[in-house]
Amino acid sequence: MERKRRINLRVLLMCMACLAVLTAGALYAQAAGSRTVKSISIRIGKKDVTKRTYRMKTGKTKNFKVMIQPSDTKDKIRCQSDRPEVVSVNNRGKLTAKRSGNAKVTVTVNRRGKKKSTWMKIRVTGSSMEKQENQPSDEEEKPSDDQNTETAGKPVVYMTRNIDSAGLMKVYQSLQWAPSGRTAVKLSTGEPPASNYLDPDLIRELVQSVDGTIVECNTAYGGSRASTAMHMQVAKDHGFTEIADVDIQDADGSMEIPVKNGSRLSVNYVGKNFGHYDSYLVLSHFKGHSMAGFGGAVKNISIGLASSEGKCWIHSGGTSRTNAWGGKQNDFLESMAEAGKAVSDYLGNGKRIMYINVMNRLSVDCDCDGHPAEPDMHDIGILASEDPVALDQACVDLIYEQKNGDGASLVNRIESRNGLLTLEHAQEIGLGSRVYTLVDIDR
Repeated sequence: MERKRRINLRVLLMCMACLAVLTAGALYAQAAGSRTVKSISIRIGKKDVTKRTYRMKTGKTKNFKVMIQPSDTKDKIRCQSDRPEVVSVNNRGKLTAKRSGNAKVTVTVNRRGKKKSTWMKIRVTGSSMEKQENQPSDEEEKPSDDQNTETAGKPVVYMTRNIDSAGLMKVYQSLQWAPSGRTAVKLSTGEPPASNYLDPDLIRELVQSVDGTIVECNTAYGGSRASTAMHMQVAKDHGFTEIADVDIQDADGSMEIPVKNGSRLSVNYVGKNFGHYDSYLVLSHFKGHSMAGFGGAVKNISIGLASSEGKCWIHSGGTSRTNAWGGKQNDFLESMAEAGKAVSDYLGNGKRIMYINVMNRLSVDCDCDGHPAEPDMHDIGILASEDPVALDQACVDLIYEQKNGDGASLVNRIESRNGLLTLEHAQEIGLGSRVYTLVDIDR
């Protein structure tokens, strides 16, 4: 009997020991879990802005909250803006919008030496987009050439809402620029069968007024414009040969031009006939793009003027002249900016090239797509500038300013591809400025 009682006691003690081990393990696991941050979210008011874009006006401030799961009172939170001149931030969750532009705010949680981060993007508009409401009449004193090209140190972007031949001529004339020598008009001939290329009837008067030759380069991805013969047929089918001569500039290969101070490229490959022209007028249909996020002036002078091998070179971030695929996204975006800068530098540091963007048929897809998505936003207008970065930034700003969901798909396309990096890098390397003055020539 005594022996049986001892056995039962041993069993009981063993059970209690096992229970203690299990309980301690569970407590340890819970404690270990509390040392790991599982998720971080950022809220401004009731809006979740984690990995999203929030819009602010210049001079305004906003407070945000950092939500951490699971919570721990000993967490150290650090907030940092990649462009403090645009948006400043402190570790207490206060944002201050300083000037127009875009900034990425990173929030990092440090829990016992282990770090986890998330981010939000802040888009600031306001006083840097100064709109000149009244234009001088013929009798009034007109601004000097210096004033036309720059207001308070910022490049000027001219805009009209009239998307027709007269509106195009008017916005071009606002530039007060005349090409010299042989003039090339760069545009996209459009991929068949149904891309949103510029209507030849829209551009006919302008192209012929500068005695321009329409120039293009072959594609690097197949399609109906991969060879010169096929490309010329497309130009004819789409009506471009009826309004001007057409030159496929890389019909006989490439021309190498230098890239100064590039971080991705040291050279750029344009069409061999690129140097045959003294001046360039760049007509771009502004729209989305499946890889670049959007396409405008910078894309038109980089990818657009690149030869077939040059397109591979840019897409690959300067690693291949035969394969356009497999490169890193940000390398591609920055390479576009650097290739565009090379073109501008070659043309008298930008003095012999001018830019016009047409904001109609605003699909999320490029004119290189023969089956683009139908636009889900209204047409906006025609914009022009001597600064391609300011021009593209103005177009992006106008997209972001749309209300009631108009343009939401295009905004998503831009942000999902990190498309603004092209303009950020273009500004950094001196191709142009993202801060500008918008002049409405209809008023």
